[in-house]
Amino acid sequence: MGFFQCPYLGGPVELNDEREKHIEAEHDELLPNRREYIALTLDSPDRVQISPSDADARVFSRWYPELAKYVIVVVVIHPGPRNWIITAYISRRPATGETEWIRN
Repeated sequence: MGFFQCPYLGGPVELNDEREKHIEAEHDELLPNRREYIALTLDSPDRVQISPSDADARVFSRWYPELAKYVIVVVVIHPGPRNWIITAYISRRPATGETEWIRN
């Protein structure tokens, strides 16, 4: 289990062992070798959107020129102290969903 800082959510975001294994199995282009992309996407996203499939989830995305792709991190948010990553992946396309915040 690990934690990433997320100023947008005002605190840490948890990546538990089960979700980390999911990302490693399904999105091995991101984990384990590019963990820093998850950290930077949560720390300084280009855009935050409301997940189209879960109103309690936010989709953080950031464009990485060196990859020529986006890194997408989906976080379940709660008013309490625990926010956690559901999944993270690299994509050629930006995430979908209603934009809640965008970098100026």
